[in-house]
Amino acid sequence: MIGLSIDSNPSHLAWVNQIYLLTGVQIPFPIIADRMAEVAGMYGMIAPDASKQETVRNVFFIDPDQIIRAILVYPLTNGRNICEIIRLLTALETTDRCNVVTPANWEPGSPAMVPPPRTYDQMIERINNPQAQNLNCMDWFWCYKDKPC
Repeated sequence: MIGLSIDSNPSHLAWVNQIYLLTGVQIPFPIIADRMAEVAGMYGMIAPDASKQETVRNVFFIDPDQIIRAILVYPLTNGRNICEIIRLLTALETTDRCNVVTPANWEPGSPAMVPPPRTYDQMIERINNPQAQNLNCMDWFWCYKDKPC
């Protein structure tokens, strides 16, 4: 994780120190000063209707292959939802590790969906014996695993 801001490095140091003084929390990730807004501009983080200089509150999930997997964008007036950020990160990690699909409102520990079969034989196997694959199916294409992996 990294933080990116168009504020100066001294501003970041003051911000990190103030958080520590008020809460006892030490920020465990680097914060990068993007004074010319070059990175912010490349990633569309400037909110032109709100400001020519201030960034909106963006969260990017970039995987180890440098692929942007998800983006959350919050307006200047609203803070980020840390619970949702952690939930989405866990969902992305779960889908990658377990080859499952997390449905709407999925929470860690909840059942996850499995992708539909790719072949007719796989479909017939799923229809005839979903229990052998530890699946709970509503139909051949709509199956869950109680424990994703």
